Amino acid sequence: MPVKTVIKPAKSAPAVGPYNHAVRIGDFLFCAGQIPIDPASGNLVAGDIKAQTERVLQNVKASLDDQKITFANVIKRTVFMTDLADFGSMNEVYAKYFTSNFPARSTVQVAALPKGANVEIETIAHF
Repeated sequence: MPVKTVIKPAKSAPAVGPYNHAVRIGDFLFCAGQIPIDPASGNLVAGDIKAQTERVLQNVKASLDDQKITFANVIKRTVFMTDLADFGSMNEVYAKYFTSNFPARSTVQVAALPKGANVEIETIAHF
């Protein structure tokens, strides 16, 4: 049976609850949903959906970097948004990180997210 390894990237803000940023099982990395928390301050970033999406993807990158993989290793994303009217703007930022061989993705609107965030992104990657 593959070993479960807890991942706590040094460049990430502390988790906002009883969970880990990521867990590695064999050749898979399961990343918890990331919200737009600034690792330097521990606070939610100010700004619109574009600013929040940028911070979220940088937070995801910290987990990937910690494991020495890239966005090219991502196989599945789930995007949670509080307002799907912002989908186009979120997608503009998202497209800077994924330019080809896109991962599978689901996007859903939710009533609320932790700390009042407008976007959260969950990631599964493969080594």
